[in-house]
This record gives sequence, structure tokens and C-alpha cells, in this order.
Amino acid sequence: NPWFAPRGRCSALRVAPAPAWAQGAGKPGGTAGAGLQAWKPSAPLYGQFVKAVATRYSGHYRPAGQRTALPKVSYWEIFNEPNFIEDLAPVSSQADMYRGLLAAAWPGLKGHGNTVLFGSLAFGGGGETAPLAFVRQLYCLDGGYHSLRGRTASQHGCPSKGGFRAKNPALFSAGGFAMHPYPLAVNQTVPPNRTRAHNPDFVAFSQLPNLIKTLDRVTKAYGSGKRYNVWNDEYGYITNPPNSVGVTLNNQALYLNWAEYLSWKNPRIASFHQFLLGDPPPKAISGSGFDSGLLTYTGVPKPAYNAWRLPLYLPVSATRKGRSLEVWGCVRPAQYAARDTHQKQVGHIQFRANGSAGFKNIGAPVTFRNPNGSCYFDRHIKFPSSGTVQITYQYP
Repeated sequence: NPWFAPRGRCSALRVAPAPAWAQGAGKPGGTAGAGLQAWKPSAPLYGQFVKAVATRYSGHYRPAGQRTALPKVSYWEIFNEPNFIEDLAPVSSQADMYRGLLAAAWPGLKGHGNTVLFGSLAFGGGGETAPLAFVRQLYCLDGGYHSLRGRTASQHGCPSKGGFRAKNPALFSAGGFAMHPYPLAVNQTVPPNRTRAHNPDFVAFSQLPNLIKTLDRVTKAYGSGKRYNVWNDEYGYITNPPNSVGVTLNNQALYLNWAEYLSWKNPRIASFHQFLLGDPPPKAISGSGFDSGLLTYTGVPKPAYNAWRLPLYLPVSATRKGRSLEVWGCVRPAQYAARDTHQKQVGHIQFRANGSAGFKNIGAPVTFRNPNGSCYFDRHIKFPSSGTVQITYQYP
């Protein structure tokens, strides 16, 4: 399941779910088991599968008959939404099964110089196990962050006399923790600074700091100083139209840029990802209608399409004359163009005064030289009057 593949090379891979031959017996039949993608998967078999895929995409594997090796995958994500019943079942042992899958997958990935992510949790509120409760059980801790003991520890496959860190190296040595903090558990129309679910163990966007604190507490409980950054690698806003519960098309664009700015400000958030590119076919997902695309089902760009290409956000949009305003944004294509052309890329912040006919450049250009660097800029600009701001960029 490749979830990020820039310009001709697959750089990241999510290994999920377990293949059919690695799943356990006793899967419910009929409608009860229709949507279950991983039922009691075998950790050893899953580990063999991950090792095979990691070897194939290590950058050194050359299939028979080919002159060159297959491309290297540098970023790996172990499983997808293990707290969601369709992705890992039965629910009662999700965290325990996932702990075993992590331990089995880890040896096959750690030797390739990879960034390995784990977690990949659903936000909560859609029938999933609450993410923070899942994390505590994953680390064999109770609600007070104390190690499980006795029969309770045995029931969850946890050691009752120490040795947890040694048996679970992935939980203390991975490259980051992935989260899908959709606002669905709150209300699609609520702006990103107020997407806080009623359940304190849920993780909607505004509750990402709670997840960070929880991750720090579970590693500290075992004497580890590991401080995981959170990778938001699934996020988006369902829109109205076509879905009656969604945000307006203009607010989708605003909220995405706003949420990305808030993520950029938090040094413990490592990534920001949009899902989907295009809306699914009508009624393709029963009971879901996950219409979070930047394009409609027929391919028409929503306002968020260009807002995603060139994000622009002013945290404060009014001030006294003579004072500056913060202008934040991203020229998302610049790094790819720098990689293609080996030349500096230039964007321009532009301003149009109210009542004026056209835009003019304001402030210094925003420049990008490093093909592997950041797309972001953050400026403070004094505007001569009220008006409109935009960012422009021409792909070479």
C-alpha cells in the first residue's frame, strides 16, 4: 500500500494488512466477517512477509533479467489503523496482536537505514478502540501508567517481571508514531483549532498534544528518554457538496491551510498529509461517503486543490496601519522543480489593494534551493492598506 510516491520513485510504503495466508482461523462468516481484512494474523508469518518486501526494496535487489536494482524504499509504516475493527480483529486483543506484529516486523526493517513508523491509529469515534487507551495497552500499562501485573499481564501477553523493553525494541527505537487525527469525531464544520472530541482518549486534530504527552509517558514508564514525533499521514475534510455533513468547499481550503500552519508550528509534528486526491464514486463506501478529495468524483478541482498546491495562511488578518502581519505559506512544487532542474526556485508574495485592478509583488521573493528541503516560508509584512494577498509560482 504505497502512500507517498513522488515523481517516479516510491519512497514510502505502508505494509498492511497481513496477507491472507498469514491470517488465523475462526474468522466470522457472513456479514459479521465481510469487512474484516486481518483476523488474528500470524506474527511470525507477517514478519517473514515484511522481511521479503524490505529485501526487495532495499535498493540492492535486482530481479532476474533486469540490469538495475529496484528502487529503495526509505520510509516504512507497519500496518494501518490496527485499532479499527476492519483492519485488525478481534477488537478485544487488537493492541496485543499489534505488539506481536511490530516485534516480528522490526528485524526485517531495521537493517536498511529506514525510517520506520508505527501506530497509524484511527482517530476514535468511528467504532475504533480509543487511540490513547490502545497506546497504553500496547505498552502493557494501565490507566495510571503502571505496568500490568499478574493475571492481567498474562491475559495481554505482557511480561510480569520486567524485560518489556528488550522484548519490544520497535516500541522504543522506531522513527516516529503515525496518527490519523480526522475531525470526524467532532464535527466537520468546526475549524482545526477546535477539533476536540468529547472522549479524552480520542485524538482529533486539536488533541495531538495529548497523544504526544501519552507517548512520552509510556516510554518514560520504562526508563526510556525516547520522545516520538507524530506523523500525521492521513487527514482531510469531507465537503458539502456532495456530502451533507461536510464543510463548505471554501472552508475545506481554509481549514487545510490552517491545520497545516498549526502543524508547522508544533516541532513534535513531523508531517501533514492530505487524503484523498479525488472523491470516491457515489456510495462506493457503504455508510461512509468519504468525500474529502481535492477533486470531485468527476475530476473537477475544488478550491482546496490550488490551496493545497500553494498553501497560504495569515493567523491574524487585521492590524493597525504601520504594523506587520504574519504571512505563512508553502510553495509545494518547488522542491520537485529544484530536483528536476538543479536551479533555484522563486515564488512571490503579492498584494492587491481594495479597489485596485491588479496584484503587485510585496516583500522579498521566497526562494528555494535545496531539493530535499522545506517548502515553507514565514514572513512579517507591512501592508499599505486593506486588500488581498496571494502567493504565485511558475513551474519551470
